[in-house]
Amino acid sequence: MKYLAAAALAVCVFSAQAQSLSTAGTLVVVPAFGEVKRANDQAIATFSVEEVDKDKAAAASRVNAKMKQGQEIVKKADPHAALKTQNYYTYPVYPEEPPLQPGQPRKPRVPTAWRVGQSLQVVTPNLDSLPRTVAAAQSILSLNNLHFSLTPETTRQLEDQRIAATYLNLNERITSIAKAMGRKVSDAVLDTVDFEGSGNYGNRVEVGGSRMVAMAAAPAPPPPGVTEPSFEPGETTLSMRLVGKVRFK
Repeated sequence: MKYLAAAALAVCVFSAQAQSLSTAGTLVVVPAFGEVKRANDQAIATFSVEEVDKDKAAAASRVNAKMKQGQEIVKKADPHAALKTQNYYTYPVYPEEPPLQPGQPRKPRVPTAWRVGQSLQVVTPNLDSLPRTVAAAQSILSLNNLHFSLTPETTRQLEDQRIAATYLNLNERITSIAKAMGRKVSDAVLDTVDFEGSGNYGNRVEVGGSRMVAMAAAPAPPPPGVTEPSFEPGETTLSMRLVGKVRFK
């Protein structure tokens, strides 16, 4: 009982000392955070074609023909899509060889075939027709990757909202800090607002949303028709951090 009374007395003394601390001229560093969300309005799809043949020229010719045909299909299905070919590769395919015995010389390796491939990136804001476009392209090409995001125009439009949300959070935190210190919000003067995030703080954009990844399958004859796939574009979250310095009068 004696120890409890002593502890209670110590708490009271500490509380009284804390309440008597002067906060005049105190500089408080306040981090703030804000975010806005918007439904994704852009898709980035990556298609590919690959051929294997003993004749390198024959494999390259089939890849070139299929890629050209695939581009024409995509352009016809979605005239507003932006297309970019990329990642053209050609490399030899060697047969499996048994492990060499000690002292046995290695024979020169001779390729048994050539593997040739190329990728096509398609960027489009036309999400309504995306399933139809993808299905049409899959009659010739393989879908390797599909990612949903915001268009640059939408991202710029959300910048004002993102800054406003972050600044609102800063004001809310300053109000809470002033209350905890036993001061009025009117006693606080905003000294600095760091939107650049110097020091350990920085602006950050977090992008989320629906994402589909499909590994390239082995080359196969194109089917007569492909059923349209189903996609959920999801949404993207844009976030920001800032640091404010508040001085109390």
